[in-house]
Amino acid sequence: MIAALRFFLVFACASAALSIGVSAIAAHGLLLTAQDAQALAWALDLQRFHALALLVLVVLARQGGPNTWTMVAGALFVAGTLLFSLNIELRLLYSIEYLRPLVPSGGLCLTVAWPGWPAGWRWR
Repeated sequence: MIAALRFFLVFACASAALSIGVSAIAAHGLLLTAQDAQALAWALDLQRFHALALLVLVVLARQGGPNTWTMVAGALFVAGTLLFSLNIELRLLYSIEYLRPLVPSGGLCLTVAWPGWPAGWRWR
């Protein structure tokens, strides 16, 4: 497995585990407004969903061979998770506000990754 796929695999697993941990913290005593709780739930849902997408990307890239399209899509999934989901979590859990302007860029990364992903598959 090439290094990028290995990184995507480790990142996806760590991201999924982190989303479960943050969900547990939020469920057991984190005092948030209703709006902040909804924003955190949405960020965690997207983090879990894109961790799963990254795992599928790794499995399919191992079967069909990685190429530029799949590597770019994987990198965009990673960047989107960091800039969107983890950024929102840091803001709500630790009041880190200075990264907030990067959230839309993360959403854009996640959005752009999807159309490019199937373009790279070798359909049989």
